[in-house]
Amino acid sequence: QVQLVESGGGLVQAGGSLRLSCAASGRAFSTLHMGWFRQAPRKDREFVAAISWSGQSTDYVESVKGRFTISRDNAKNTVYLQMTNLKPEDTAVYYCTATYGSTWLQVLKSRRFDFWGQGTQVTVSS
Repeated sequence: QVQLVESGGGLVQAGGSLRLSCAASGRAFSTLHMGWFRQAPRKDREFVAAISWSGQSTDYVESVKGRFTISRDNAKNTVYLQMTNLKPEDTAVYYCTATYGSTWLQVLKSRRFDFWGQGTQVTVSS
């Protein structure tokens, strides 16, 4: 079992930046592919970004490319989501996710993750 705890959410003005963090425990962090999803009010949960276990490969939803950066520190068992040039439409609860046992290609195709954090609220005011 993998436990995930997010932090770093908050209220920011449009154009501002935030960095989300997610601490993982329960399994060797370097074996986990990690991801971030978000869910806005009255909308379905949406994939945002993912990073392979090694950190060498990443994937983003089109709407955040060039603005968000996912990274990881395997020594600290932590994955990050650096968000810049935030827009009101980025307002959502952001969830950290993890999976293992699949290849990176499988993760890219399915965007399926098995473990989820509780979420952290990000609110962008206009």
